[in-house]
Amino acid sequence: MEKETFLVIVGPTGVGKTRAALELAERSDAEILSADSRQIYRYMDIGTAKPSPEERKKVQHYFIDIVDPDQTYTAGDYGQQARQQLQDLFRRDKTAIVVGGSGLYIRALLDGLSPELPSDPEIKNQLVAEIKILGSTELHRRLREVDPQAAERIHPHDSQRILRALEVFQISGKKISELQKILPRDKLEFTPLVVGLNMERRKLYQRIEQRVEKMIEEGLVEEARKLLQMGYDKDLNSLKTVGYKEIFPLLDGKRTLKDTVAEINKNSRRYAKRQLTWFCNDPKVRWIEDFGGYSTALRKLFCDS
Repeated sequence: MEKETFLVIVGPTGVGKTRAALELAERSDAEILSADSRQIYRYMDIGTAKPSPEERKKVQHYFIDIVDPDQTYTAGDYGQQARQQLQDLFRRDKTAIVVGGSGLYIRALLDGLSPELPSDPEIKNQLVAEIKILGSTELHRRLREVDPQAAERIHPHDSQRILRALEVFQISGKKISELQKILPRDKLEFTPLVVGLNMERRKLYQRIEQRVEKMIEEGLVEEARKLLQMGYDKDLNSLKTVGYKEIFPLLDGKRTLKDTVAEINKNSRRYAKRQLTWFCNDPKVRWIEDFGGYSTALRKLFCDS
């Protein structure tokens, strides 16, 4: 592989991205940049399916455990810092693999994000007050009316991004989805080889269910409880992550464990569909279907590029 070319592995949750990246990294002495918007948070290990401490000892990882759950970290932060990390790796003649399913993080890295319009405190405060009263779902419905494309990419519970999209619209009268296309972006100075991992839908859903069952066995409920005991509010954007938000009603005695697991599975399937929609719309992605494992195909692509 050329010095300034790097591999990017994307795909839906549960498809096996982490395992494929680890196997390839060990064989090629590569280092891994995580592109997961939830693995950045400390104390959220089981529910975000982070590589184990043993795996992270074998292969150097970046962008895991870099902020606390109540700290703000944006896709723009990631894009800038990941590019700097790539520069450092190439300077040291290291091979880099980026792996993750957070579409906006991948976009920030590869394409750059449009320069931000300045925030308007009055408009922002008004929207914050409205979302506290009406809830994020209602403001997401409002966003869908003015900017359907942005609403399609933003989860109804992602309050931070919903507020920003509505704020941009009220400030400029323009859709944030349109501004992101026309405003200038920083060009990436390296060459990415973007590979998407996919498998037959039924098999993917079975893997998701198996992973959720394993998370419960490994202590996901206790991990969620500990986060609350540490003083983190369940309404934090970080804790609205699939796998955590479904457990809080269980801890409040409002839901059984069986129903909790079913809800996590359902929301994980929905998340996987959204990820596939996002990446399938990206012409840069070269897809690999699972026919008994990705390793051989990935190694061939990796070495031939």
